[in-house]
Amino acid sequence: MVEIHSAIARRTRPAAAVAALALAAGALTACGDAGAAVTRLTVGTPGPDPYTLVSGTDKTDVKERPKAGGTATGDTPGLYGGTRQEATCDPQKLIAFLQANPDKARAWASVQGIPVGDIPRYVSRLTPVVLRTDTLVTNHGYRNGKATSGPAVLQAGMGVLVNGYGVPAVKCNCGNPLTRPDKKIFPDGASYTGRSWPGFEERKVTEIEPRDSKKGTIATFVLVDPEGTMGFERPRATEGEADGPPAALPATETEITDGDSPSPYESGLESPGTESPGTETPGTEPTGTESPGTPSPGTGDGGGDSPASPGVTSRDPGMGGEGPTGSGTGEEPRPPISLPPAEEPVPPVG
Repeated sequence: MVEIHSAIARRTRPAAAVAALALAAGALTACGDAGAAVTRLTVGTPGPDPYTLVSGTDKTDVKERPKAGGTATGDTPGLYGGTRQEATCDPQKLIAFLQANPDKARAWASVQGIPVGDIPRYVSRLTPVVLRTDTLVTNHGYRNGKATSGPAVLQAGMGVLVNGYGVPAVKCNCGNPLTRPDKKIFPDGASYTGRSWPGFEERKVTEIEPRDSKKGTIATFVLVDPEGTMGFERPRATEGEADGPPAALPATETEITDGDSPSPYESGLESPGTESPGTETPGTEPTGTESPGTPSPGTGDGGGDSPASPGVTSRDPGMGGEGPTGSGTGEEPRPPISLPPAEEPVPPVG
């Protein structure tokens, strides 16, 4: 916000004109945050303020999907990848790590908007996948006993856990919670920090929106192998053991038409069904439920999955020892909203 310093006693026309221009500039600045600094996080990089360090969760040889940039919904076939009958994230290790570190568990749960006691159930309902596009998120770390927060772009090939609406919820190589990016941040207008990688382009950074809440949570995700040669189905909240047989690539991954291009960030439109009465406050999640996720991914649902639908989910990363801390900004925890386990909260609007 622009501060205006002027002597009240001197009310000349020029001074008034300068003040008016300054106010206008301040108003324009408040309309967006295009100049926000976004941290680039390469494959294998834990990033700022990691909860822990985990190896073997990322892929360095992932063939990026042909469609990149703009927005994509979390149930899009081929949006995520993975290795058939294998998962690099270990949710049980994440649960055990958080239970062994109660201070971190409290900060972690506050980002997800759940009670600490709901961490095991929440994590067990996530699905492990691999990003196939450079993806814009909000990365939440841990420093000095508190959760930190900052915008980040995760390189394609990074392992994540996704919630039932297909939104990244955990960064596997460090256990950090992930939420949707602030709506004021646009990749094309942001400034970037951190090491870049071959092929990185602002216009190819993708933002993932939740599946239409009217359809319920995703039952089955359609993933693509790292080489981009085949597709396969992975039931939600499984780690590879229930993967379907190899299948042809989804149509979305074989050809691109103008009508199939991702939605531009500048449109300012949410995907259909991502807003309806009763949305919880951003960053809050109902107990035992799962949110499509804007400021924070929701908890797992207690049933009521929709019929098998294309998309992807990701499970929680395995956790290791303590890692170094970095930079970030503090974030005030928000109280959770309690709903019966069988209910699905409506996606919050960021």
